[in-house]
Amino acid sequence: MGFNFKEIKTKKTLIGLGLGQIISLLCTCNAFTSSELARKGINAPTTQSFLSYTLLAIVYGSIMLYQRPTIKAKWYHYFLLALVDVEANFLVAKAYQYTSMTSIMLLDCWAIPCVLVLTWVFLKTKYRLMKIGGVVICIVGVVMVVFSDVHAGDRAGGSNPVKGDFLVIAGATLYAVSNTTEEFLVKNANTVELMTFLGFFGAVISAIQIGILERGELKAIHWSPDVVFPFLRVTVTMFLFYALLPVLLKTSGATMFTLSLLTSDMWSVVIRIFAYHEKVDWLYYLAFATTAIGLIIYSMKEKDEEAQSMLFDEMDSESLRDSLVGTNGFESITRLA
Repeated sequence: MGFNFKEIKTKKTLIGLGLGQIISLLCTCNAFTSSELARKGINAPTTQSFLSYTLLAIVYGSIMLYQRPTIKAKWYHYFLLALVDVEANFLVAKAYQYTSMTSIMLLDCWAIPCVLVLTWVFLKTKYRLMKIGGVVICIVGVVMVVFSDVHAGDRAGGSNPVKGDFLVIAGATLYAVSNTTEEFLVKNANTVELMTFLGFFGAVISAIQIGILERGELKAIHWSPDVVFPFLRVTVTMFLFYALLPVLLKTSGATMFTLSLLTSDMWSVVIRIFAYHEKVDWLYYLAFATTAIGLIIYSMKEKDEEAQSMLFDEMDSESLRDSLVGTNGFESITRLA
């Protein structure tokens, strides 16, 4: 029995690791494409995500209509989740107009301490000193990135690096709310339902925002294959990201997702050096090392907690599910959004 459990656990870890690397590659590809559009002078951040939400609604909506499952959450929970997610995507995509891809990828780590606080306050998750220490080290790395852009703005790859950095921090904070809510829903509701309503409400909110903020920009774009292809690439990569993320969250939890973000940060530096031929300030390397150390400490502790959580779930999974999906659980998530 012990051998079988260990074998299953190893297989699950390897699957989670593979999924995490695929998601990390999708994040890096999406960052690369958003940066490419910014370099072309195209400022349409909401439009980049609109097609992805539409594709999510069509694909998962078709599956939902075929399966006809019972809706497990209120529609306005999904509306609030979509609103937060759309604005998070908007802020981060907007940041590419002002700062470098490397800064954006590293500053995304700000979502981790935000998730820590949100889950502690609203989901009553308990954390030990080792995990908190890892988060503090991660925040130090984030501060170093901002300081590097202040100190060497002319080499940061953007017109206003400090403004871009704060846009990313705001977007990462909203990502924390979105990811925390999504992880709760995917574990206690239906993945197809989640993706359907996220796609539907995300598309509606994006369409309204495009009509208000980006009509002039879209009219001014000289549409050609060189412009259309990056938009299509963003659509596909974001769709695959949204499709795979719930699977990773459900099978491996936040630890593997955190480690995946770490590898995407590393690849962003490689892309900046070899694809863009940009000079990277020495503080970026120090910031990356600091952030990596913080994330590894955070994830090592998370792994231990997930093992305990898995044992607890085996003992009493049904009662835990019932207590989480109850009214108080969804009210907490609503307050989050």
